[in-house]
Amino acid sequence: MTRQYSHFMRWTSRVVIASMLAMGMPQQSAFAGIVEADQIVAHELAEQDRARINALIDREDVRAQLQQKGVSASEAKERVNALTDDEAHKIAGKLDQLPAGGDVFGLIFTIFIVLLVTDILGLTKVFPFTRSGRR
Repeated sequence: MTRQYSHFMRWTSRVVIASMLAMGMPQQSAFAGIVEADQIVAHELAEQDRARINALIDREDVRAQLQQKGVSASEAKERVNALTDDEAHKIAGKLDQLPAGGDVFGLIFTIFIVLLVTDILGLTKVFPFTRSGRR
């Protein structure tokens, strides 16, 4: 009987130790917030803006200008996809201000500046001539 009692005590102590260790572990918590309709609409509009900018990058004349600046079209598209919703909306707004069939150099320059700033901040590494602010 003492042998069964000893076996039961070992098993019980192991369960208690495991329970105590599990209680000390940090628990993952989830946050569920309310998403407003305005946020959904703003995000969808930003996705449409990104699609418009990417369509512009697909044009041959724009690709040629980007190549002259040392940026490939795929790198530019990656950066466009990484833009915040606000930045995408601002750049797409500049597209609306350009004359129809007119010069796109201003937009290319804007994209170049955005890429340059993100390189300097250390968020990307598109241009080989920049030094990252992060070390």
